[in-house]
Amino acid sequence: MSKHHQILEYIESLPVGKKISVRSIAKTMDMSDGTAYRAIKEAEKEGLVSTIERVGTIRIESKKDRLIEQLTFEEVVNITDGEVYGGQVGLKQPLERFVIGAMTVEAMERYLIEHGIMIVGNRRDAQRKALENGMAVLITGGFEPDHDLIDLANLKGLPIIGTAYDSFTVASILNKAMMNQLIKKKVALVSDIYTPLKDTAVLYPDDTVKDYHHLSMTTGHSRFPVVHHDNRLIGIITAKDTVGKSNRTTLDRVITKDPAYTKMTSTVASVAHLMIWNSLELLPVVEDKLTLLGILSREDVMKAMQTSQRQPQNTNTVEELVMESLSNPQPDAMIYNYHVTPQMTSQMGTLSFGVLCEYVAIATHEQVFQSFTARSVIDEMSIHYFRMIQIDSDVRVKLGVLNTSRRAIRYDVDIFVNNELHAKGYVSVQLMDK
Repeated sequence: MSKHHQILEYIESLPVGKKISVRSIAKTMDMSDGTAYRAIKEAEKEGLVSTIERVGTIRIESKKDRLIEQLTFEEVVNITDGEVYGGQVGLKQPLERFVIGAMTVEAMERYLIEHGIMIVGNRRDAQRKALENGMAVLITGGFEPDHDLIDLANLKGLPIIGTAYDSFTVASILNKAMMNQLIKKKVALVSDIYTPLKDTAVLYPDDTVKDYHHLSMTTGHSRFPVVHHDNRLIGIITAKDTVGKSNRTTLDRVITKDPAYTKMTSTVASVAHLMIWNSLELLPVVEDKLTLLGILSREDVMKAMQTSQRQPQNTNTVEELVMESLSNPQPDAMIYNYHVTPQMTSQMGTLSFGVLCEYVAIATHEQVFQSFTARSVIDEMSIHYFRMIQIDSDVRVKLGVLNTSRRAIRYDVDIFVNNELHAKGYVSVQLMDK
């Protein structure tokens, strides 16, 4: 085992709340400070420790991942409280599809695919058929597989799993997990698109305006993060900061200090709003104590949002449900029609307030794109109900421009059902492409 992994194992064995430091780890493990530092940073990424300002680095309870990056047979075991009887070597394989074995064996053949799992009760013939055709097996109802099927699963390297749940419950659990995974994959994070530090040009406070101009000419860029020599962010330097300044002026005298920044776990949508609202072209990406990890440009954000709009989806979010029911019979009149389906209602059978907000948001974005060929971010919205909107209603959203500026548009919103006013609202948006 490498020194790095030895330290990680040692940190993992420490009780929650134990304080550690580079010096204490290096002394305890009889290793260099550099090795200890790198291992502690890795432990922080894995959620084993957390660095708290003015307290230090503390062993914490391990965090679960924000999402299941890839749904594997191992994850199926976890979410169904299952037991693995055979084929353990295949647990890391990805799950792409599940099939409920509620048909004859002959009829199953067309549905048997690799990287899939057959959900089936106490049916030996169906279990064998799945394994023989490269499919894992999930046996429901608390039944156990026969020894010859376990041997076949081990031979094929395909997991054979048992669970006490019934087939319908298991199918519901897996369907929800797969839907959540698809939806979360659609959410782009800063960590997905940022430019890492090794590819980032930086300057230091004791550099001069002449150094800035040289770097700008070399890279073709005009904005750079300024960091201390320990890589801690202290500011941003742009072309306008150097106007009229002597080439000998040091950057610590002209930089924009305490700049806006973002973290790796921030969503691209939230960062887009921050950059538009504050007219930012560049955002430093930092970790705790403002240690610079890289940068994010306005161009990176725009590309990511355009890509996410083209990304195929196999499940329906609220936004997609609303889009499916959208019609725009009168673009010039800024009128958008929707139909209230059962999925859009609350337990009372009336239109959910959140879905109504989504109606207005999508109508607004569509109108901005039609009128200005620009994408938009909503920065303010208020909606007031006069009457509840029932299931199967045809809703008409009518927009009216209150005022416009170079970067912002404000709309008055009227919401009708059967030509009767049911709600009224106000929306303010910022333009992204301007």
